[in-house]
Amino acid sequence: MIRSLAALAGLLLAAPALASPAGLWEIESRDSRYQVSLCGDGTQLCARLVWLGNGADSPQNLPYLNTMLIDGARPTGPGQWQGDLHLYGQTAGGTITQVNAQEMTLRGCVALVICKTYRMFRIGD
Repeated sequence: MIRSLAALAGLLLAAPALASPAGLWEIESRDSRYQVSLCGDGTQLCARLVWLGNGADSPQNLPYLNTMLIDGARPTGPGQWQGDLHLYGQTAGGTITQVNAQEMTLRGCVALVICKTYRMFRIGD
């Protein structure tokens, strides 16, 4: 039992660290981009809507340009944060998971019943 725990601990310690989530990310539908940064004490996650296109740049959506999608989500584990997601005037409790250096998922739930998951992909480096 102790050997298996030691082996598991060794595997966890040997797991590669994720790259910083800071950078430019695009939602899977390719109609919005977000500037993601570490904020607050340097471990919290923030994301600002910086670009709309491909039909999302409508008069109803333009007021949300340069607003926060994620504002100070707190870390819950390696590559995971929890906080509120602000999507086009709606607020949902959310979980953000950095899958790898190039992909993140955002899962937002309203009243713990209506949930939706979005995938984001890094743009550029």
